[in-house]
Amino acid sequence: MSRKLVIDPVTRVEGHGKVTIHLDENNRVTDARLHVVEFRGFEKFIQGHPYWEAPMLLQRICGICFVSHHLCGAKALDDMIGTGCSTGVQMLPAAEKVRRLAHYGQQLQSHATAYFYLIVPEMLFGMDAPPEQRNLLGLVEANPEMVKRVVALRKWGQEVIRTVLGKRMHGINSVPGGVNKGVSIAERDRLLRGGDGLISMDQVIAYAREGLEMFYDFHEKYRKEVDSFAVVPALNMSLVDEEGNVDYYHGRIRIVDQNKAIIEEFDYHDYLNHFSEATEEWSYMKFPYLKALGREAGAVRVGPLGRLNVTRRYGDDTPLAQAALERFHDYTDGKANDMTLHTNWARAIEILHSAELIKALLNDPELQDEPLVMTPAEDAWTGEGIGVVEAPRGTLLHHYRADREGNMTFINLVVATTQNNAVMNRSVCSVASEYLDGKAEITEGMMNAIEVGIRAYDPCLSCATHAMGQMPLIVSVYDTGGELVNERTR
Repeated sequence: MSRKLVIDPVTRVEGHGKVTIHLDENNRVTDARLHVVEFRGFEKFIQGHPYWEAPMLLQRICGICFVSHHLCGAKALDDMIGTGCSTGVQMLPAAEKVRRLAHYGQQLQSHATAYFYLIVPEMLFGMDAPPEQRNLLGLVEANPEMVKRVVALRKWGQEVIRTVLGKRMHGINSVPGGVNKGVSIAERDRLLRGGDGLISMDQVIAYAREGLEMFYDFHEKYRKEVDSFAVVPALNMSLVDEEGNVDYYHGRIRIVDQNKAIIEEFDYHDYLNHFSEATEEWSYMKFPYLKALGREAGAVRVGPLGRLNVTRRYGDDTPLAQAALERFHDYTDGKANDMTLHTNWARAIEILHSAELIKALLNDPELQDEPLVMTPAEDAWTGEGIGVVEAPRGTLLHHYRADREGNMTFINLVVATTQNNAVMNRSVCSVASEYLDGKAEITEGMMNAIEVGIRAYDPCLSCATHAMGQMPLIVSVYDTGGELVNERTR
């Protein structure tokens, strides 16, 4: 007799999703899927709003990666008014650096949240530890000093965001053509030196290094288990600079294979010429893929692991992260890394990289330069714009169109979690086969292993939910005994 196992909801992720695993009469896994079962609809209800509202409204799709949505929208607006890179206009250096400062601050605090609060519990206690232990409260009890440092690290990252955007969440700074506020000397010095309840820049870097050392210790103890967990092939994608290395804010899109050979590289404005999106009836999340390779071979991995697989080296301003990157590449002899749990290694490196990038920006005298906003020519309006940034979870795209009156007529969002949809489902299948296949007794720890595989990607399911055509409305009626007695679908 066949069985279906359900994990609902998947825990310690942003948004709502579930997993179904199908077993045959011999308890062999026949199928396993990650279902995204919530729907948001931001792309539709923003239509009709003035174009300049888009970065303010669309950042509210998420309370975690809102800075990425804000900046991605701002870059699209730069194109629309004729001050963006698609029109050949260079952003004012100080304005771009202010935007980058907020972006790096968000990556630091977002990665720290995912790494320490959502992932470290299994690193310290094990995947089969009691649920009441493998959580934040369990960390507080086991290592209160570490948790205090993590709280301080996240607070500092949020303070970077507040300094630039005015609020720790859903603030506003980017405007079409630049930013409306710079960073003062006093604000810069407070972030560098700390004080008044804030740690210093040097402490931030020290805490980031501790997080990386934590992964090294974990990996050393459980190397075989970590390296064999959900090894799934995929292409790797990231924004890159002119030298072919990751640029979190701007650049070209590069895609490499498992030998790190470049499969495609193109201007991000041409994204839709290279990618298509498949849909499934069991999920509101789409499945992007490279048109040239098809759905299976053309699926990409984005985010920390994808970026490190693409990146050859960091800049001279980030020597500690550069050393960590070299160690990461040496581990796979220069090949792309397909080990899912090594995403947590990559994430820890990016926490350190973000901290060093922020330090370099805070010490850059151009950060206080003027002016901060470009005024477009009267005939520069294009009515269409595309923005792409590397959000903490990976490559994020906003595509807007507006009419001559400036009202939004079209919005398309392709978010990082959507890009990872295919590889996340591959990971779910891999873990289910490894941990559940042929087992007569299914334990809670086995089921949690599947969630560990999903959490490695730190998916933001709220950002990634879409539907093709009409969204179905299903009404189910159950009797007092829990039996389904009637159901209607619209």
